[in-house]
Amino acid sequence: MIRRRHFPFLLAAAAAPAWARAAAAPPWGEVLAKARGQTVFWNAWAGEEKTNDFIAWTGRQTRSRYGVEVQHVRLNDTAEAVTRVVAEKAAGRDRDGSVDLIWINGPNLLNMKQHDLLYGPVDPLLPAYRFVDTTHKRSNVIDFTTPVDGMAVPWRMAQIVFVYDSARIRDAAQVPRSAPALLDWAGRNPGRLTHPNVSNFLGATFLKQALYEFVDDPQVLQAEPSDAVFDRISAPLWAWYDRLRPQLWRRGRQFPENGAAQRQLLADGEIDITISFNPTEAAVSVLAGLLPPSVRTFAFTRGTIGNTSFVAIPYNARNKEGALVVANFLLEPATQARAQDIRHLGNLNVLDLARLAPAERALFEHLTPSPSLPTAAELGTPLQEPHASWMTRIAAQWQKRYTG
Repeated sequence: MIRRRHFPFLLAAAAAPAWARAAAAPPWGEVLAKARGQTVFWNAWAGEEKTNDFIAWTGRQTRSRYGVEVQHVRLNDTAEAVTRVVAEKAAGRDRDGSVDLIWINGPNLLNMKQHDLLYGPVDPLLPAYRFVDTTHKRSNVIDFTTPVDGMAVPWRMAQIVFVYDSARIRDAAQVPRSAPALLDWAGRNPGRLTHPNVSNFLGATFLKQALYEFVDDPQVLQAEPSDAVFDRISAPLWAWYDRLRPQLWRRGRQFPENGAAQRQLLADGEIDITISFNPTEAAVSVLAGLLPPSVRTFAFTRGTIGNTSFVAIPYNARNKEGALVVANFLLEPATQARAQDIRHLGNLNVLDLARLAPAERALFEHLTPSPSLPTAAELGTPLQEPHASWMTRIAAQWQKRYTG
C-alpha cells in the first residue's frame, strides 16, 4: 500500500481511473524545475562495460539538457541496493535515502513492491511513457508474473537466443530449434555444447527454457508450484537433461561460470553453440572482436522466454525528481534507438514504434546492420517468464541431482 506521507498526490492517483491519474500528476515542468541541480545515485549492475558506458552517456545527456547529474553506484548484485533500502526503512529513514534509482526486475522488484519500498505509480508522471508498448510487449507491465502497476519504468528488453558459428555448422537446416533437437544435435556432436553453471542466472535460464518445451499448458508455469506439481511438471526436463549431460563439453562435469566464459569457449572453437539472453549479443561481440564474423543467432521455433529490465525509485529516495527525469530520458525514442544500436549497447527497445512520429521511427530503421542479428520474425513473440519460484526450484534441484 502506498503511504500518504511519502507521496500524497500519488495516493489518489493509484486508486483513480487513467484520466484522473493524469490530472493528479504534477506538471512535468515542475518536476524539471525541482530536478535541476540534483545528483541521482543510480544503483546498477556493473558487470558489462557497454552498459556502464551507456549509463555514463545518459549522465552526460541529462546534465547538459536538464541539469541532472547521474552517479553510477556499481553493483555486483541488485540485492545490494535492495538490502540498503530495507535497512534504511528499518532504521526509520523514510526521507533522504541513499538510493535514488535502481536497475531492477524479477525477485528484487517483487520484494520491493511487496514491502512498500517503491515510489509510485510513476507512469502518469512521465511524458515519454506514452510510447511504451503495453500490449504486445507484456513483460513491460508484468514482470515474472507480477503486475508492475506503474511502480517501475521499463527501459530495455531481453529474449533468450542461441548463437552458433556458421563456419562450423555450415548448414542452417541443421541448427537445433527445439530442446529435443538440441539433444539430438549434441548426441551427433559430443562435447560441442555446454551452458553456464546453473548457479549463474543464465545457466538456470537454459533449464527454464528447456522446461517450456515439455509443458503441455504453459499457464502452469505462471504460478508458484506445490512440491507435487513441481515434481510432475519437471520430470520430463530431468529425463531430457540426464541424456544431454554426458554429451556436453567435458561430459557435463565442468561448466563455464557465466555467459562471458561460455562466449569465450565459442570464440576459442571449443564449442559450437551458446545461449544468450540478448538477441544482439553476437552482433555486438563481432564488432568488439570477441566473436568471429561467422556467428549467427537463432531462437527455438516454439518461442523463447523474454523479459524486461526496469528502473525503480525507492520510496525514500532523496532525489525523486531527478530520478524521474532520468527514467523519462531512458524512454525517449532517440535514447531507445541509441540503446538498440549495436555500436552503443545493443538492447531491444520497449516502445511501440507505431506510436512514434515518422522521424522518430526512422531512427530505428537506420541502425547498424549485421548478419549476426536475428530478424523480428525469427525472434517471434517472447514467452512469458515463469513465476520466479520455478527458477529457484530448478536451480536447487539441479544442484541436488548433479553436484556433490
